[in-house]
Amino acid sequence: MKQTAKAHWQGNLKEGKGSLSTVSGVLERANYSFKTRFEGAEKGTNPEELLAASHAGCFTMSVCSLLTKKGLRPTSLDTEATVTMEDLSIKNIHLSITGAIDGIKADEFEAITKEAEKTCIISRALNVPITSEAHFVLAPVQAKTTV
Repeated sequence: MKQTAKAHWQGNLKEGKGSLSTVSGVLERANYSFKTRFEGAEKGTNPEELLAASHAGCFTMSVCSLLTKKGLRPTSLDTEATVTMEDLSIKNIHLSITGAIDGIKADEFEAITKEAEKTCIISRALNVPITSEAHFVLAPVQAKTTV
């Protein structure tokens, strides 16, 4: 499998602007620039935000996969990925996941998230420290219906 994205840029670094597009069309000429990347002065995205989004998605799917292998079905999983950049280098990525899963204890959920932190595809592709934290919530008890 290969995935493709395209970047277009016009102008110099500080005043120039670019756009990002994906073959799927989810991103179609999405604005990015020096201002969206370093100043937050205009609407648009940046490479670090897109990295955070891809890592959050990959990590969440990895946690779901590990839960599924244990015969568990999450009610919900929500992940926030924070990419920290200093001196034009990505220093680390922190993943914070909240999960509602019936039939599991908080410490078991945390162990699964720690495994996913190290084994998800994006984590394995990156050469920066990656940490995570798990927030467990009890899944709502579903009423059983009798016929």
